[in-house]
Amino acid sequence: MGGRDFVILTTIFNTSSVVKCRFNKEIVVNGSVDVYGRAHCVSPLLYETGRIPIEVSVDGGSTYPHSGTWLSVHPGKVSESEKCTLVNETKWQYYGTPHYGGSLTVHWNPDMLKTDLVDIEVWGYTESGEPYTATWSPSWKYLYTLVHKHLNNGDFTFIPKPAAAEHRVFEFGSLRIVPSKYDDGEWNIHSIWSVDHAMAWHLGEDFRKDSAGWARDKCLKWHASDKKLPDFLSEIIDCPCTQAQSRADMGRFHPDYGCDIDSGSVCTYHQGAKHCVRAIYGSPKYAAGQQCCYDERGIQVLTSDSVGGSTPDRGHDWGSPPYRKPPRVPGFSHWLYDVITFYYCCLWSHNCQYYLELRPSSDCRTYKPPKIASAFGDPHFITFDGVNYTFKGKGEYILVSSNKSLVIQGRTQIVKYANGSASTVAGFSSVAMQEGSSDIIEVRLTEDLVKVEVLLNHEPLSFNRTWIDLKGAFLFYGADKRVTAMFSSGAGVEVSGRGRFLSINVLLPEEFMNQTQGLMGVMNNNPNDDFTLRDGRVLLTNLTSEELFQFGADWAVTNDGSLFTYDSTWLIDNYQVKHDPNFFPTFSVQENPSDPITEDMKIVCGNDSFCRFDVLTTRDLDVGIATLMSHANYKNLSQSLQPVVSCGWLETPKNGKKEGTCYLYNYEVIFTCNTGYILVGSYSRKCQADGTWSGQTSHCVSGRKK
Repeated sequence: MGGRDFVILTTIFNTSSVVKCRFNKEIVVNGSVDVYGRAHCVSPLLYETGRIPIEVSVDGGSTYPHSGTWLSVHPGKVSESEKCTLVNETKWQYYGTPHYGGSLTVHWNPDMLKTDLVDIEVWGYTESGEPYTATWSPSWKYLYTLVHKHLNNGDFTFIPKPAAAEHRVFEFGSLRIVPSKYDDGEWNIHSIWSVDHAMAWHLGEDFRKDSAGWARDKCLKWHASDKKLPDFLSEIIDCPCTQAQSRADMGRFHPDYGCDIDSGSVCTYHQGAKHCVRAIYGSPKYAAGQQCCYDERGIQVLTSDSVGGSTPDRGHDWGSPPYRKPPRVPGFSHWLYDVITFYYCCLWSHNCQYYLELRPSSDCRTYKPPKIASAFGDPHFITFDGVNYTFKGKGEYILVSSNKSLVIQGRTQIVKYANGSASTVAGFSSVAMQEGSSDIIEVRLTEDLVKVEVLLNHEPLSFNRTWIDLKGAFLFYGADKRVTAMFSSGAGVEVSGRGRFLSINVLLPEEFMNQTQGLMGVMNNNPNDDFTLRDGRVLLTNLTSEELFQFGADWAVTNDGSLFTYDSTWLIDNYQVKHDPNFFPTFSVQENPSDPITEDMKIVCGNDSFCRFDVLTTRDLDVGIATLMSHANYKNLSQSLQPVVSCGWLETPKNGKKEGTCYLYNYEVIFTCNTGYILVGSYSRKCQADGTWSGQTSHCVSGRKK
């Protein structure tokens, strides 16, 4: 939204310098130099998210010798401390409907604006031009000022009056608080924005007198106009059948911030749901979004059964690269086509059937979960086709190389025993990845194998947000030193710091079938060819440890193909040779009952052979615990991603009732009829393993019920 005053800390300027900042080589804003010689600029309003190139001039714009990057984020991901707060936000958005009236209050942190007096402005958003053509364009517009020269005390209360007719056409917008010294509606000045919201509070007397009738008219007009737009439903990705699948499919779906079980399940627009996810990327042609919601059982909630069901979106809430044009504008396009229209039909009136007709849930019958491969511990591998083996080389290796241009590489590093001496154990210390011309992402442990750091195109990346939009990828930094990269193909790569090693999970959608090679195998449901060499020769699956060592060495990274960063003498010295032929690992180890670590190992590891192996080779129970956790995480993801059979939604018979809203394998739906009607067809229907329902279609016909 812009308005952030930022300081350039690394360079001191003359106080007489004429500072200008240029974003994306096209948006120029005026800057200043403070008494300490530090240059200031204010971020502009943008219609995109991600890392935006910024250049700084000190000669009034003749030259731009300084450059850097500005991170633009979705308004919904901005911290509350950086926005002004609409007290009782629901009241603002329902003002004028029954039971909502009186005064409204907005709060802000007065220290964010170094001024005594502020103006509070109203801004509206619109998109004009012919949909899905080059003329379609977005626009934020200054509408009017609520109050001029208000004391900057962090609080303003007022009783809203209907806005002028030319302003009431804007039903979605934001407040902006600015120093009073600026002109009304002046662009790119230091400011504080509110959340974007439905502006019921400034609508006209016609809305206040009959909000339901006003909203119904709006709903019907929208319904008629939206039906004339291209159908996007056929090209969006289908929803996962279960919540477990949706949370595990991390390359294609991510929790919806408006309904996240990890954040308390505050599901304002999806009552009855406990968790929702959104498809990460927009659909191929129309940049549409998919949303999938699940109830307390972890079963998908469908709009055909509940107003709180999953709804697809003409405008993806998170936008769609390359952004900037409708319906790809992050947040705002979604509000116009999918949210304010929900207010018309479902929240301000009771005509939700019109909305749900055009935004129906998908029922997951065509969803296919991704395949998963994993590497962790000493290191141990589990391929996409389920083959597990241990490769203990020291060097840099290709984990996945795909004809679809995805490359994932792993670097192993020798660890030391607890007494500081070098061991014969190597584990992953860095993972680098790229898809096509995307940014290069590297996740690595620091040299002491303690902290996880992320590099972007070989430069350290600071994570002051959990989510970052990158070129060709999104990056999420979660709890427990977990970093997830999500590529436009739907591939997901999860890298976690586990003890002194990295743990890696790679999830690939079915489009990668028969398209992969490397240490994680050939993804084709045939475990017999997972040990395929670079030249295409296939080794047997019952290889000895020494033969596996040679197989792994064959997939060493080449110098000209490396994605890794070499920013220290230690890295340069240790990885000039991509596979160290002089490192001889411990290929096998025998359990000795008289070994003092054996009993503790049995307690910690149980029957997990990977954990037991790593405890014995490293002489470190913590390493074994980390391996055990990584293996358990893989098994949990693998179990969650098992295919689920769906038989599809069953309709409630007219003049009857339906009991049961789960349409997955082995679930039953029961039908009854209202008084005066007789059931024809099956009383009970069960979802069968072949994806069909048992029994016959159920109807209720007029007649005396027996």
